[in-house]
Amino acid sequence: MAEPTNPLGEYLRARRALVTPERSGLPTGSRRRVPGLRREEVALLAGVSADYYLRLERGRDRNPSAQVLEALARVLQLDDVETQYLHDLARPRPRARTSRPRPAERVPARLHHLLAAVGVPAFVEGRAFDVLASNPLALALSPRLAPGENRLRSLFLDPAERDFHRDWEAATAEFVGAFRRSVGVGGTGADGGGDVPPDLSRDLAGDARVVELVGELSLASGRFRALWNRHDVRRLRGGTTVVDHPVVGELRLHRDKLPVEGLLLVLYYPEAGGEGAEKLRLLASLAATPADAPSAV
Repeated sequence: MAEPTNPLGEYLRARRALVTPERSGLPTGSRRRVPGLRREEVALLAGVSADYYLRLERGRDRNPSAQVLEALARVLQLDDVETQYLHDLARPRPRARTSRPRPAERVPARLHHLLAAVGVPAFVEGRAFDVLASNPLALALSPRLAPGENRLRSLFLDPAERDFHRDWEAATAEFVGAFRRSVGVGGTGADGGGDVPPDLSRDLAGDARVVELVGELSLASGRFRALWNRHDVRRLRGGTTVVDHPVVGELRLHRDKLPVEGLLLVLYYPEAGGEGAEKLRLLASLAATPADAPSAV
């Protein structure tokens, strides 16, 4: 296996490429060869030497002070989540030990009971966005919420999922940013292990599920590859989403993601008394089965 690269350097390079000179108050000129900031420009704006910043990007210095990191976050225009991620990447890590396979993710019995009891689409997803359990109403909302499906793979590789999301571009950006933060990705071997991109964290060396998924999507989807290379990180959060359901048409639903024992319980629910509630009742009637229990793997 190739020697690990510097996760901090990977992140700094990716983020400075996204900050234009105009956004930083710098003259653009006509001879620029890079879309974002040059290394020396980042160093100047952050108040550090160009040589020191170069050492950071190349992994020759992996212990910048908190003050330097805050200055770099300001120059790279990072938000609170991205700034914390920057600090996390710079934190000293213990020497890697022989990794062990992660134990299989199991859904607690009480979550199965909860899925059966709630009257809204609900499912449980794992760390790599695998669907581990779901109720009948979730399947009525989308068959791609069946246990055994992976939400990232469906989003990027299934044409039906692209039609399902009213704003597919925004959904893909949110999912990849949340996925990167969830798995704590920084960087690994310079050669990327063949099909695997060169920025998979050494923390994931034993997480074959994540490595396999990122490798597969990077090869199969240009959109995923572009988003992954941006190094965006986002919080897993709720919100409101609009989907185009093949039976009931446009459906506006609130979404909440609740952490439970290392898993996420995801709930979709409509505004009380609104059109979405009526459409969801129609889906519920279509989803009614003799055994009203959730499916699971």
